[in-house]
Amino acid sequence: MTHVFHRQIHADYPTAVAGDGCYIVDADGKRYLDASGGAAVSCLGHSDRHVIDAVVAQLQTLPFAHTGFFTNRPLERLADMLTTAAPGPLDHVYFVSGGSEAIEAALKMARQYFLEIGQPARSRLIARRQSYHGNTLGALAAGGNQWRRAQFEPMLVDVSHIAPCYPYRDRAEGESLEAYGRRVADELEAEVLRLGPETVAAFVAEPVVGATAGALAPVPGYFKRIREICDRYGVLLILDEVMCGMGRTGSLFAYEQEGIVPDLVTVAKGLGAGYQPIGATLVHDRLYDAFRDGTGFFQHGHTYMGHPAACAAAVAVQERLTESGMMRGVNLRSDQLFAALRDRFGEHPHVGDIRGRGLFIGLEFVADRATKAPFDPARGVGAKLKKAAMAQGLMVYPMGGTIDGRRGDHCLIAPPFIISEAQVAELVDKLAAALDAVLPEAKAA
Repeated sequence: MTHVFHRQIHADYPTAVAGDGCYIVDADGKRYLDASGGAAVSCLGHSDRHVIDAVVAQLQTLPFAHTGFFTNRPLERLADMLTTAAPGPLDHVYFVSGGSEAIEAALKMARQYFLEIGQPARSRLIARRQSYHGNTLGALAAGGNQWRRAQFEPMLVDVSHIAPCYPYRDRAEGESLEAYGRRVADELEAEVLRLGPETVAAFVAEPVVGATAGALAPVPGYFKRIREICDRYGVLLILDEVMCGMGRTGSLFAYEQEGIVPDLVTVAKGLGAGYQPIGATLVHDRLYDAFRDGTGFFQHGHTYMGHPAACAAAVAVQERLTESGMMRGVNLRSDQLFAALRDRFGEHPHVGDIRGRGLFIGLEFVADRATKAPFDPARGVGAKLKKAAMAQGLMVYPMGGTIDGRRGDHCLIAPPFIISEAQVAELVDKLAAALDAVLPEAKAA
């Protein structure tokens, strides 16, 4: 009997006892290739000595100092590193302990910013359907996945949700990618005008949508149009890079590839790479200056923000990520992994789409490739695939509700950046075996 309140009460979890590069080892000695980085967290694998030694050294020097009383050296060093690396004038960082906290900070910062500059009517938020921004109530309200929201709906603030950028499902026949992107981006302008521009504080979006839609990357020009609309109406642009940032898509910040600069950007997961819990919100100079020249106080805070050991881990992770060749290696392995997945599953009768960027890849499963009809949700394809993959010694991140929170299934693949070419082949072989177990009719075909 366990006294732990596990997230799945009736699940029988193996006990993880060791990490070895891209593998987690359980108490029976079974090795699991971590092809999802847990939840796109473990970008450096599970045994990086540089990071581990940095955490140990910090704990031996100073384990904790509350930021209401002190700053600390790892905190200052990490802020310097992130602001130097971030394109554009995002020159200040607010540290927290995870992704949901980073989003909460960004939402509250957006609201207080407008109070600081004398626009108190701006309190409305706009986000996208099938987005996911975290599990705390503010972050959950911003998220647009109906399954995750449903039972907590009465407790959530009212947030408008527009269409995602989902060309596999929503692009019209004959419509160019650019025209499609413009069409769905223009939904933001329509919603701002419907609400009244003077009431809208921010638009929140993941540059590449992760858990709830399976590595949905934007089409060319989409985010440039979003940035134009935000600028036209004085709306802040908050980009959620909790899952897709910190090198996951092939550049340290995912927004680099869109040719824009957000007003606020959140990072977590790969920031600490799983070695310590940490998140951060990077802030545009314009917003910071409003706080500095106004009240000089952000009415928000957490006990463990700026934790010295967490920051020391993230400094060491940043040193590894910015080493010569790390991002080049991500893009090389990305090409190999995409090629291997397309070679194995490109004509699979139940794989409708293979998409993503960098080492952030999604496979969307369908009952019928020609019509793109999803499986009956009662079949539980995602849950069965996770179980079958674990039986093969493979960790992937399948989810249901890809289309609307109820229908559709996908599998997210986000392996450590240190994955080898041989491990890419192992990943694809084990995923194929798991799919054969879940969809035996495809194997027969």
